[in-house]
Amino acid sequence: MTQPNAPIKYFAYASNLNKQRMKENCSDAVPRFKAVLPNYRLFFTGWSREWHGGKAMIKPFRGEKVRGAIYEVTDACLRKLDRFEPGYVRINITVFDEDNEPHQAVTYIKTGQLDESMPSKEYAAIIKQGYRDWAIG
Repeated sequence: MTQPNAPIKYFAYASNLNKQRMKENCSDAVPRFKAVLPNYRLFFTGWSREWHGGKAMIKPFRGEKVRGAIYEVTDACLRKLDRFEPGYVRINITVFDEDNEPHQAVTYIKTGQLDESMPSKEYAAIIKQGYRDWAIG
């Protein structure tokens, strides 16, 4: 059982990889390390009024992997992220760091209709900056 104020590992794989955006969404988030979520695939789905295009989503997909990063966050931060991610639910996952060590973390997956769609250039640029922030190739 975690202590009430113990940091929680949050796996970011899309716009929250962008350290500036994450700081705006959750000022007490602490960037920790790059991580990989095995047997999942990243794609874009639906239509976001905020981004004017599809939003990132992950789904189970054997043999694929999603690259992302771990932030340590508080429970209060996760509650904020819950509000920033309408249509997404928080799930528990196991990710692996660069030394292939497992870590329990939480992330978000989209619920409902999952038709693939294209992200807007603005949204894709936010995500690409996040990949640069973390030096994810």
